[in-house]
Amino acid sequence: MTEFALFISAFLAATILPFSSELAFLAALKSGMPFSHAMFAASSGNILAIILNYYLGYFLYEATKRKLFHSKIGKRAFLMGHKYGYYALALSWLPIIGDPLTIVAGLVRLKFVWFVIIAGTLRVLRYWLIGLI
Repeated sequence: MTEFALFISAFLAATILPFSSELAFLAALKSGMPFSHAMFAASSGNILAIILNYYLGYFLYEATKRKLFHSKIGKRAFLMGHKYGYYALALSWLPIIGDPLTIVAGLVRLKFVWFVIIAGTLRVLRYWLIGLI
């Protein structure tokens, strides 16, 4: 597996597509790819995809704002997402729920820098831990 293929698989896995970048990461390591190359390819692909997810949520806000704030539940959900959003990002590395959380982070307009620091670091740590095992 090449670094580009690993990058693409990690990118696609961090979108809402059902795809496993962990398996691709392990396959790359097993095929002899240096650990540092695999870490860079997988981490950068994954981080770029969560940035795309963030901006997807960010721009969805404009399309859903009126509907969101006209609903009592929608307004409450938005306020709770904004209040607890950074804590929720601690779960953003998890399969299935992590990628939608990165979209919600953009929707509730969490600060982009903190979003990248928290979610990006957790994505890198996930690959690092998998590589250690």
